[in-house]
Amino acid sequence: MTDNVSARDYGRLIVQGADRPGIVSGVSSVLAEHGANIVALDQTSSDPSGGRFFQRTVFHLQDLSVKIGALNAALEQRLTEELGLTYRLVEARRRKRVAIFVSKADHCLLDLLWRQRRGELNVTIPMVVSNHPDLGDDVRGFGIPFFHVPVEKGKKPVAEKEQLNLLKGNVDLLVLARYMQIVSGGFLEELGVPVINIHHSFLPAFMGAGPYQRAKERGVKLVGATAHYVTEDLDEGPIIEQDVIRVSHQESAQELQRKGADVERLVLARAVTWHCDDRVIRDGNSTVVF
Repeated sequence: MTDNVSARDYGRLIVQGADRPGIVSGVSSVLAEHGANIVALDQTSSDPSGGRFFQRTVFHLQDLSVKIGALNAALEQRLTEELGLTYRLVEARRRKRVAIFVSKADHCLLDLLWRQRRGELNVTIPMVVSNHPDLGDDVRGFGIPFFHVPVEKGKKPVAEKEQLNLLKGNVDLLVLARYMQIVSGGFLEELGVPVINIHHSFLPAFMGAGPYQRAKERGVKLVGATAHYVTEDLDEGPIIEQDVIRVSHQESAQELQRKGADVERLVLARAVTWHCDDRVIRDGNSTVVF
């Protein structure tokens, strides 16, 4: 699900709203009027009569950076004023700035850093922030700034203020790569950018510490992972991606945890990639992923 579009003059247009006749033609006509050529288009409707409409369009327009203002004004008139839709217009060449929060587990963090360095994840990573100093050398080995912000008991607001000072205005997305702290609603509101989290897919079963040991004792046959947007409701935000693998009674709790970590890496990488490629559309507490 990657279009590998990152060159100049490619744009992405994300549209959503109440379904009605004429949306696709409205989008296409505005793009055509401004000389844009559609190279990919995905759309869906929850119900053709009174449902919700979602569309992702990738287009090419020569000198897009110069023409994007006029194009945006035309889309505002046609889509928002005439059709009552909301939309996002982005230049594909502008990489999203992704900060990562982590604690001590390194598997998701290092996987993202490795993919970014290899060019598989088309983002910039301006910083990694941790409540522990353990992974500092690993992160700096990738040439990425590492900030240790301890979260002392009873002093979380102090830590969150320091984190916000680092993040605000510098990032487009925050990824919690096994960050073992709950972020507050005030932090999310003040940060003002999407936040993606990853965790095992047993929830709401086996909450808290030692989930794989308890899963082993219960005799689970599947382990997996869930990546979702973070909201004030703990682990209940809109789901972006999930995956599972089969396990058996022969495997220890440690082996279950290792396999779970493998799935976590893949699921988080997909979720971050899709978000940064503008493939994910949030709709209430659900998502559409093209």
